[in-house]
Amino acid sequence: MAGPGMAGPFQGGAAQMAGPPQKKLDPDSIPSTTQVIEDDQAKRGGQVYTTNLRGQVPPLVTTDYTVQDQGNASPRFMRCTTYSFPCTADLAKQCQVPLATIIKPFATVPKNETPMYVVNHGETGPIRCNRCKAYMCPYMQFMDGGRRYQCGFCNCINEVPAFYFQHLDHMGRRVDFYERPELSLGSYEFAATLDYCKNNKPASPPAYIFMIDVSYANIKSGLVRLVCDELKTLLDNLPREDGAESSMVKVGFVTYNKILHFYNVKSALAQPQMMVVSDTAEMFVPLLDGFLVNFQESRAVINNLLDQIPDMFADTNESETVYAPVIQAGVEALKAAECSGKLFIFHSSIPTAEAPGKLKNRDDKKLINTEKEKTLFQPQKAVYEQLSKDCVSQGCSVDLFLFPSQYVDIATMGDVATQTGGSVFKYSNFQVERDGQHFLSDLRKDVEKAIGFDAIMRVRTSTGFRATDFFGAIHMNNTTDVEMAAVDCDKAVTVEFKHDDTLSEETGALMQCALLYTTISGQRRLRIHNLSLNCSAQLSELYKSCETDALINFFAKSAYRAMLNQPLKTVREILVNQAAHMLACYRKNCASPSAASQLILPDAMKVFPVYLNSLLKTGPLVGSAELSTDDRAHQRLSTTAMGVEDTQLLLYPRLVPLHNMDVASDVVPTPVRCSEERLTDAGMFLLENGCSLFLWLGQACPPELIQSVFNVPSLAHVPVDLVRTRSLPELDNPQSKKLRSIVDSLLDQRPSSMKLMIVKQKDRSEIMFRQHLVEDKGLHGGASYMDFLCYVHREIRQVLT
Repeated sequence: MAGPGMAGPFQGGAAQMAGPPQKKLDPDSIPSTTQVIEDDQAKRGGQVYTTNLRGQVPPLVTTDYTVQDQGNASPRFMRCTTYSFPCTADLAKQCQVPLATIIKPFATVPKNETPMYVVNHGETGPIRCNRCKAYMCPYMQFMDGGRRYQCGFCNCINEVPAFYFQHLDHMGRRVDFYERPELSLGSYEFAATLDYCKNNKPASPPAYIFMIDVSYANIKSGLVRLVCDELKTLLDNLPREDGAESSMVKVGFVTYNKILHFYNVKSALAQPQMMVVSDTAEMFVPLLDGFLVNFQESRAVINNLLDQIPDMFADTNESETVYAPVIQAGVEALKAAECSGKLFIFHSSIPTAEAPGKLKNRDDKKLINTEKEKTLFQPQKAVYEQLSKDCVSQGCSVDLFLFPSQYVDIATMGDVATQTGGSVFKYSNFQVERDGQHFLSDLRKDVEKAIGFDAIMRVRTSTGFRATDFFGAIHMNNTTDVEMAAVDCDKAVTVEFKHDDTLSEETGALMQCALLYTTISGQRRLRIHNLSLNCSAQLSELYKSCETDALINFFAKSAYRAMLNQPLKTVREILVNQAAHMLACYRKNCASPSAASQLILPDAMKVFPVYLNSLLKTGPLVGSAELSTDDRAHQRLSTTAMGVEDTQLLLYPRLVPLHNMDVASDVVPTPVRCSEERLTDAGMFLLENGCSLFLWLGQACPPELIQSVFNVPSLAHVPVDLVRTRSLPELDNPQSKKLRSIVDSLLDQRPSSMKLMIVKQKDRSEIMFRQHLVEDKGLHGGASYMDFLCYVHREIRQVLT
């Protein structure tokens, strides 16, 4: 059962289970993720979910629903591992279910849901509790005829400011309750006053700086020309406020190899001007005026520059690059302009040129499965630690687009991006015709997405518990303030809570997430999300109110952090051990008595084992010398900022049968279980996990289906170069249209674009596809779902005895 890479707890198979000899388990009898998803969609799909009840469990992330905010934040913004907290620390310790909330403060809201209201109290700014500084929200209790209110978080009694006074009705509710978003809604914004701005000066709109590595590799691959051509049209789509004519985001341009070139693109110039900084040790920005400009005003000069760059460096043979000085230059430019912003860095290779932040190749496969394996994922400190701090304090976010042909130390290079609320995109062995479209879709999504800058977030709680740990693309200077140079619609922060006293069933557990940030047009705002949970002295309530998808998000992030400090074997053991404890506690305290040989799982957690097993088989947690260290580091960093939807799909991909799809219907066919047993020789399947997209063709796939999708007579004729360009031909027939509309709708829903790979059954490329069939044995070690379930069952019984 255990592959060589999965030493540790995964020894021995189901045969060693205690008790009577096992009958062969039927794969259909073990809990099915696709069934759970289908059942929830059938029960709650298409419905309106109103948030007026405390401790309500929302529909699954995979279910299609509409939210009506009636006093608690929408599950699009906040999801919890359980919606009923245990009353005491002892109970929490007994069940070992982590108490956590995954917060996605800028989550995209569908068109049919109400957009966020902005409350403006003018000069006085938002109303806050004097003691704990919580913001006015539905959990404040008005009293004394409306003259005072009691804070729901710390119970302090506050005077109501004169301008805010309002009478109460016979229920003790203010008569303006429904007119004020901050009294009746779970999520809303406040316009912030100067007290909330840096140095008490109004904020400025952010700037986007495009920094292009023009070393030999990027010129030769055609990347530099591709980026320059794309920017001419892409800059028309810079993000802007709803209803605004044009974007207020300024733009600037830098090219570099081992020296940096800055460009003056002031609208008054006939030609752009280049200024070179070759002393990378003392980085400065050689021009103030004309570096950051409005694209509309400087369009002619900028287009001129973008035409010139590819030719200017066409004959370069400089292959060395710098990296840290490039980020430093970006920070200095934003500092000089007194604004926040984002650096888009297009980089090819490990920075080996003599300069601050120079890196050496430290990839060492001999460390795999040893105590020292963790060092491969620890970023190299040196300059980078200070650089991240400088970025965060300036509100400078870094998005890194990497085009490596060998090891680049993503653990270090990507760390600055992750600390600053940015993203890392990676295109190995980049070829324009094969990967160009994939990269451009990522770049477009990245430049156009909704985003806030220079953000600081605090999570306040009612008495009895508090936020103790935070996971995300964030920076923490102290234990309470979550700092993000930028936060966009796809970034989520996972927050863990611990008891510091007893919680009461009567008042429940309240939390308020407050995010102070600068909008895309340079306004300072506070975005508030409130959520109220139940508390119970009965563990059965906690288990009833659990959410598996949120739990696995928490486990993934905490395991990926733990692997920086502990051997992978230990991390895997801790994961399995905690899961066994959670399930054993349910068995002992909540389930009706039954034979010990029976595996009993709480309904809300019945597919938790399949997700946990899938997590144990992910690249970062599998010690295998066959996997690239950079790929593992990249997945580790990307997962840190994921929301519940993204980790759910990553750990249980969708496998969609296409050979019998109803071309007349708009619906995507129902996915099947993620296992080889579900594939058929005559089938065609689409598999997606949010990062990869595969079209699998069975050996006996009907020629007429192949003809209508690929325009060739049979499977053998499906050209290999199609596998290279990664796109489907646009044919005028129902099958082709339906398939392309399914692919397009999937790409639309996901944060990053996915490259379509076409895989034929029994082809060598099939191995890439198979590692995503998470119910089967792992390619690099790791149990099948069935074996893992038996193993967890054994562990549970051990805990119980």
